[in-house]
Amino acid sequence: MSRRPRARRALGLALAGALLATGAAACGSADGGGDGGGDAPRLTVEGAYMPEPPTTDTAGGFLTVRNDGGADDSLTSVSSDVAGEVQIHTTAGGRMRQVSSLPVPAGGALELSRGGDHLMFMELDRRPAEGETVPVELRFEKSGPIRVEVPVEATNHVP
Repeated sequence: MSRRPRARRALGLALAGALLATGAAACGSADGGGDGGGDAPRLTVEGAYMPEPPTTDTAGGFLTVRNDGGADDSLTSVSSDVAGEVQIHTTAGGRMRQVSSLPVPAGGALELSRGGDHLMFMELDRRPAEGETVPVELRFEKSGPIRVEVPVEATNHVP
């Protein structure tokens, strides 16, 4: 192995350590990171809600991920303390199906809404009730994870 790959790897590890030490890679806000520059995604989440599910089987989740950065990203996985699994679903031609990811275009948004692409909370530990919030972590291909407290709204809620 030449010195150049080792040096790059060492530099990458040092940079990752510096980011963690300064908290730049920390989660907890609705900002997916990025510097707002032309080559990085810059993600924020808005309008999140979960309609109160009628049963304890499944629940839907809806939100918008905005990307004000200059590079595309993708939503690749989701988790929540209230569900054994959270699936990413797309809807086309009136049929929904699970997908491994959904794009978040540069300068655009990924909209998860009723009748369209959405999150499906499976294997609920309990039935979330209107007025509560549900912790959700969104993970992306390029950006750091985003944690969101999703409010539970009335079953028939449409923003």
